[in-house]
Amino acid sequence: MIAHNPKEWFVLPFHFHKSDTLRRLFFWIIGVCVYSALVAWLELEYWQLGETSRLRHISLMHTLLGFVISFALVFRTNTAYDRWWEGRKLWGALVNNSRNLAMKLSAILPEDDPNRGYFRIMIPAYATALKNHLRSEDTRIELFDHLPDYVRQKLDVGKHIPNQVAALMFRQAQELLREKKITGEQLLFINAELQSFTDICGGCERIKNTPIPYSYSVFIKKFIIVYIATLPFGYVFNLGYFVVPMVGFIFFVLASLELIAEEIEEPFGADENDLPLGRMTQSIRAHIHEII
Repeated sequence: MIAHNPKEWFVLPFHFHKSDTLRRLFFWIIGVCVYSALVAWLELEYWQLGETSRLRHISLMHTLLGFVISFALVFRTNTAYDRWWEGRKLWGALVNNSRNLAMKLSAILPEDDPNRGYFRIMIPAYATALKNHLRSEDTRIELFDHLPDYVRQKLDVGKHIPNQVAALMFRQAQELLREKKITGEQLLFINAELQSFTDICGGCERIKNTPIPYSYSVFIKKFIIVYIATLPFGYVFNLGYFVVPMVGFIFFVLASLELIAEEIEEPFGADENDLPLGRMTQSIRAHIHEII
C-alpha cells in the first residue's frame, strides 16, 4: 500500500507510480486517439458530411447515456471499496484481538511459565499464516522460519495452515486447563480471542472467494467500449479535430475508474493499493513480543 499525504495537491498529480492508470492505459489512449482522428477525417474530409447529417443526433444519445454510465461506474467503485474496507476492518480486528489475547495471557501466566513463549510464537504465526493463505503463497518459507521444530512437525503444509495454527493454540489452552495452570473461568476469558481468529479468517475468505459477478464486470467493460467507440461520430461536428483529445481523455477517466475498482476489489493481493498485510503482520509480531 502506498503511503501518501492527501493534502499535497500540487505534488500528487505528477506522481506516476507503478500502478498508475495513465501508465497502464497509455497505449490504449493513443489507440483511441488514432481511432478518433480517423473518424474525424472520414466525416469532415472524406465523406464531407454536413450539418444535416443524422450522425449529429448521436451526441444526444451520449448525453443521455452519460448519466447511466456514471451511475454504473460509481456503483462499481463503491462496491469494490466496500470489499477493500471490509478487509481492512477484519485485519484491524486481528491486530486488536492478537494484542488482547497476549495481554490476557501475560496477566494469567506467571513470568517463568514456558507457555508464554509458546503463545509469543504462535499468535504472530497465525497472522503470517493467514496472510500467505490469502495470497495463495507457499507458507513453508516465511511461516516456518519463525516456528520451533516441535511446532513444525505438527503442521501439514498440504492442508489449511491457519486452521491448524488456531487449533494448536486451542489445544494448548486446553492443556493449560488440564494442568490446572488456568481455571475454567480464565479459559472462557481468552476463548473469545481464540475463536475470533477463525471468524476473521472466514470473513477474509468470503471476500477472496466471492468476486464481483462476471456478468456485471463484463457489462461495464462493454458499455465503456461502445460508448467510447461511438463518441467521435456525434461530437466531431461540434468540436472538429478537438474531438481527438476529448475522446482520449474521456476514455482515460472511464477506464481508470474500472481499473481502480478491479485493483481494490481484491484487497489481499500484493498490488500497491492492496492492504499492507506484511506490515500489519510485522506489527503484530512486534507488539506480541513486547506484551508477553
